[in-house]
Amino acid sequence: MNQTLTIAFDGKRAANNRTGLGNYSRHIINLLAKFFPENRYVVFLPKMGKNPQFQTILDENQNVEVVMPTSGFWKKMSSLWRVFGCKNEISTLKNVVFHGLSNELPLSIKKTAAKSVVTIHDLIFLRFPKYFKFFDRKIYAYKFRKSCENADRIIAVSECTKRDIVEFFGIDSNKISVIYQGCDKVFKSEFSEDVLQNVKQKYNLPYRFLLNVGSIEERKNALLIVKALPLLTEKLPLVIVGKRTPYTAYVEKAAENLGVKNMVKILDKVPFEDLAPIYRLSEVFIYTSRYEGFGIPIIEAINCGVPVIAATGSCLEEAGGADCQYVNPDNENALAQAIEKFLDKPENQSFRQNAIAKSREYVKKFSEENQAAQLMECYQGIA
Repeated sequence: MNQTLTIAFDGKRAANNRTGLGNYSRHIINLLAKFFPENRYVVFLPKMGKNPQFQTILDENQNVEVVMPTSGFWKKMSSLWRVFGCKNEISTLKNVVFHGLSNELPLSIKKTAAKSVVTIHDLIFLRFPKYFKFFDRKIYAYKFRKSCENADRIIAVSECTKRDIVEFFGIDSNKISVIYQGCDKVFKSEFSEDVLQNVKQKYNLPYRFLLNVGSIEERKNALLIVKALPLLTEKLPLVIVGKRTPYTAYVEKAAENLGVKNMVKILDKVPFEDLAPIYRLSEVFIYTSRYEGFGIPIIEAINCGVPVIAATGSCLEEAGGADCQYVNPDNENALAQAIEKFLDKPENQSFRQNAIAKSREYVKKFSEENQAAQLMECYQGIA
């Protein structure tokens, strides 16, 4: 019979980040509290952010509590408390598994009686160092390696990430479990026509459009989609939803040079509640990132009933399955051809609808139930 546990989390990203690692952290905390309510869940926070989704988790789950630094010194040095100081609070917990949700564990974790798990999302900074600053790479490499060495169990979010952990850190593959990420249940929801039209008007979205979601940075490779636009027989505009970075200007300049400036619309700071309706309104979702740890936007798009085109070279086939289309991240001609096959027109309907249906069936494996069960099995296995 499984024992009741105290599951502690490094909750910095859950309370403070609105995307990526924040979404993952909130998702894990919420689904475990939902499917295994008999356990106690303790979220360690250096400081309380103003994230409404995290506050909702606290409001809806009586078995989730927060621990923050209490002494004046650690309040002032809250980021160091997360790395070293929290060992005192961890040590007061009984029968505890500490889960580092975002690539890190407290460096002092071995000085506690807690068993520990760390989720490693990706090692892109080692695979593609040119995309990262020198000192950032050194800090990440030290923290991630130490966490992998100190953890009793490592969770990789894809087979691709597992291979990278073994290759770069020399970790025994038997220490690593692959537990795929899911996506928020809102992406499986249906929306009324009124909601969709309100979102369409709010962002002045085109009647038909291609969609890309993700930070607008070089690795994410939105430039490839822009290069494919002039090659389409049917000139559909592209909507990019993502955080602007210096690379954005490069993408915009390329669009201008290619004569498609008016076909590219960039939406920054889109609130989470508008994202699923935007997916629903799109015609084709394109995710041509050169390298990812997993690729949650692909699962979000599929659950919204949108056909997906992604890039080869990392783990995106694991996220999308066999019925998405995959292209070389440097081949705009192949991308244009793939887009043409998925456009919503009579001659494509059979291929398009078949891909949508089979992809939706495939992503059921990333259900909340499966993920929660696998996580709890992992915790019980080391507790």
